[in-house]
Amino acid sequence: MNKLSQACLILCSSSVLFLTGCQHFTQPQLPKNTHESANQFNLQGKIGVRTPQQSGSAFFTWSQQQQNFNIELTGILGMGKTQIQGQNGKVTLNSAKTGLITASSPEELLERATGWQAPITHIISWVQARPATTQAQTNLDANGRINHIQEDGWDVDLSYDAEQKLPNKLILKQMLEDNKENRITMVIQNR
Repeated sequence: MNKLSQACLILCSSSVLFLTGCQHFTQPQLPKNTHESANQFNLQGKIGVRTPQQSGSAFFTWSQQQQNFNIELTGILGMGKTQIQGQNGKVTLNSAKTGLITASSPEELLERATGWQAPITHIISWVQARPATTQAQTNLDANGRINHIQEDGWDVDLSYDAEQKLPNKLILKQMLEDNKENRITMVIQNR
């Protein structure tokens, strides 16, 4: 399996358009103990990964219950079904092409499989329209929703359908040398 396929699989597991409206720069204040209780969701959609070398996409179903998650990917570069599961301290990826890959965190799994480093666990917060750390910088749209997060070397653009409170599309960009970038696009079709 090529590195792009592996990156797309991992990014989904731990498993952002344009800035619109009135924007405000804010330094987020993360309420204590709300992230643990809020990390419960079910998502379905499509994810695409583009690097300077390659690109690919897959459909995903993602169930998150606190620190435990289950992600099923289909259609990624002709690979068929891939199952990714995580519990605190253990992450596994299993597919007919790769077999079983195990790591202690999504970030470690990504690096082990592809050599690429990214803050994968932050995506849990980003799909819920919130920063993952207090060091993040955010912008708000005219409706007071976060539409941009800059955090740990990534720029995340969030867009919303009408008056929805949670984003339906996220584009994550990591700038590289020579004006190149790594880009992850998540389209959330069902919540």
